Amino acid sequence: MPEFRLYNSLTRQDEPFAPADGQTVRFYACGPTVYNPAHLGNFRTFLFEDLLRRVIRLRGWDIEQVMNLTDVDDKIIKRATEQGKTIREVTDPIVEIFHADREFLRVQRAEHYPRATDYIAEMITLVQRLEQKGVAYKADDNSVYFAIDKFPTYGTLSRLDTREIKSGARVSQDEYAKENAQDFALWKSAKAEDEACEAAWDSPWGRGRPGWHLECSAMAMAILGETIDLHAGGIDLMFPHHEDEIAQSEAATGKPFARCWCHGEFLLTDGTKMAKRVGNVATVADLRANKVSPAALRHFVFSTHYRKQLNLSGEALEASQEAVRRVGDFADRLERELAGTPELAQVAETLMVEATAALYDDLNAPRAMAALFDFISAANREFDRRGSDKGSLLRARDVFAQVNAVLDIIPERGLDDATLAAWVEEQLRLRADARGRRDFAAADEIRKAIEAKGIVIEDAAGATRWKVVR
Repeated sequence: MPEFRLYNSLTRQDEPFAPADGQTVRFYACGPTVYNPAHLGNFRTFLFEDLLRRVIRLRGWDIEQVMNLTDVDDKIIKRATEQGKTIREVTDPIVEIFHADREFLRVQRAEHYPRATDYIAEMITLVQRLEQKGVAYKADDNSVYFAIDKFPTYGTLSRLDTREIKSGARVSQDEYAKENAQDFALWKSAKAEDEACEAAWDSPWGRGRPGWHLECSAMAMAILGETIDLHAGGIDLMFPHHEDEIAQSEAATGKPFARCWCHGEFLLTDGTKMAKRVGNVATVADLRANKVSPAALRHFVFSTHYRKQLNLSGEALEASQEAVRRVGDFADRLERELAGTPELAQVAETLMVEATAALYDDLNAPRAMAALFDFISAANREFDRRGSDKGSLLRARDVFAQVNAVLDIIPERGLDDATLAAWVEEQLRLRADARGRRDFAAADEIRKAIEAKGIVIEDAAGATRWKVVR
């Protein structure tokens, strides 16, 4: 079996990777900030993490994955203030949309989706530990800050030159300009708007709320332990977020926070990073409206290595639509055929060897995808020869299933009835919850996700019925 290797952002090199205990990968992935539906730039990261999760399982390891849901931060409080709502009223429907979008794109469910507001006690305890270590202090604005000059290795992950840092300068906002390394807020003193939207809690330092960076460290260590195997996220989180996570975690414990760091590159539109503030945002709802299948988006994303920038275009999505149609046609033929040739088994073995070698080589999905399409061409030629070897057919089916279990690019008709029914029933439950609290926008998004799978729903006599129409 080939060695499993990942590019570690901390060391800037490919390294052999295995879980510390040899069996279970403890994996933390930074999740969405739930004030707006996640855009496709966010989902490129979530798809890279989904690929990573699936390859880990292909390798034979178990996985315990945490993906946090940031449900208190500056943006959420601003949105709640603008709308006259509590932060929970802002975030609950967005969490539901996130999960509906995640299911639509077939991003496997993590074992844990902790909400920051459920871990306030753990965050307060972490700040107290940092105070005891002498690396945190209460400032004149009644907020508690991390003193980065007390943590000598600050900047190692992002390769930041800390020689120019102005000692004692502080930054209170959650996100700040790259290279603006200053003492960052661990615990923020409550303002009137925080209290108004229920974003303030009692603490030893008075009423306040956690800083964004603090949240991930507290949740990761509470669920996975003080040293985790793997931490992943988008490249834009390397500084300041991940740098600050390392500082506050390792200063508190004296142990390495994560053994390996993986970062995915940006999704671009017209050469510009996709971002809400720029206005060039495409969402999963846009995909549905334009009838782009989840399989096509997965193919589009995995056709470029996760550490390379990817440019979104209609032409590229159309090409991916055509590619997954080819995969779907082959999957149908694979089920219809009754036997193959002896050479078909050899073709299948070649796919298994080449795909696993590619995927274990820092998740080289483009190379694995190329091997899959080579296999489809070769297998079709063997089927055309009308062989009688049933064993080779079974091997071809098995290998194809294993590779597709990682890439998951068969069109929707590849779902079995039980899987589809379970998914629809879960979406209907989420839709009913949204309608019950009169959040009709969220309910409508869930309905669109169901209809995008070729399913119609009918509300009648206090019940909802559904049927597949294509």
